[in-house]
Amino acid sequence: MIDEVRARMAEEGIDALVLRPSPDFRYLGGQGDGYLVLAADLPPATAAGPLEAAALIPSSARRVGVDPEMRAWELFSLRVEAELVLAPVVLAPLRLRRGLAEVAATGRAASAADAVLLAARELAWFGTTERAMARRLRAMMAETECEEVLSVVVAAGEHTAVPRHVPCDRVINPGDALLVSVCGRWGDYCSEVARVFAVAEPPEDFEAMYSVVLAAQRAALDALRPGVTAAAIDRVAREVIDGSGYGDYAGQRSGRGLGLGQDEGPWLVPGDETVFVPGTTVCVEPAIYLPELFGARVADVVVCIPEGAQRLSASPQALHIIDR
Repeated sequence: MIDEVRARMAEEGIDALVLRPSPDFRYLGGQGDGYLVLAADLPPATAAGPLEAAALIPSSARRVGVDPEMRAWELFSLRVEAELVLAPVVLAPLRLRRGLAEVAATGRAASAADAVLLAARELAWFGTTERAMARRLRAMMAETECEEVLSVVVAAGEHTAVPRHVPCDRVINPGDALLVSVCGRWGDYCSEVARVFAVAEPPEDFEAMYSVVLAAQRAALDALRPGVTAAAIDRVAREVIDGSGYGDYAGQRSGRGLGLGQDEGPWLVPGDETVFVPGTTVCVEPAIYLPELFGARVADVVVCIPEGAQRLSASPQALHIIDR
């Protein structure tokens, strides 16, 4: 891996990389806190702080790649007389192509989320709160032995139309739509799966809207293959939603990459011209949000293979009616 990184550094004219704890840091083998410095002709080295990291950068360096998560004070502390650029110009193309072990770890995390969402169908939801159910699902996710539970979202009724809703004390009642998502990490790699339920019975017109979300995801998965851009996949999903009349209420993105981080490129949005390659893993998650009424988002983890898209999450997508 280091040889590939150095080859990319040479292509980009970058003399050294300086990374803080982040997905890029872990990709190059960084562990714990501190900083990792990779110079073009020296072994990877670690430092406790930015001043110590600066001392590891060759004095001849003229272009240095820095971690995108680095804070302003860290950048000033480097005190290098070199052009600073973002390290992903080197690492992003390499990280797009996941190896078999990376894909397997992503799949294990997706399977853990699937198991929790399947078990959630059998729980008693009537009269409980979003916050209480989120705590319960988080405990269930922890019991799968995943390394870390990154997020659990439970949104009921009108809250399903809030893209970044945080579970609160809103009581779950019959007639509510429910949006539930679970995100965890396994073997350092992340997966998120989201499903939609209805309590006792779905709200009026909800099933029709949800069928559009499912159709948009199917279209995106059919379009996903090597050589296709992220923007093209997003466009296919949006065309389905636009054609249904819900275009003004579509989510901002149709998906995003995940791996060592739970939110990383490529982004399934207009303008992202990242080209998919075999091994690219993404969460395909089209959504429709009708403010003050309800919304729906279905999220599945897939890997790009030569034949197209292979789902790593497998729990049923059909709208499930919770009867208790």
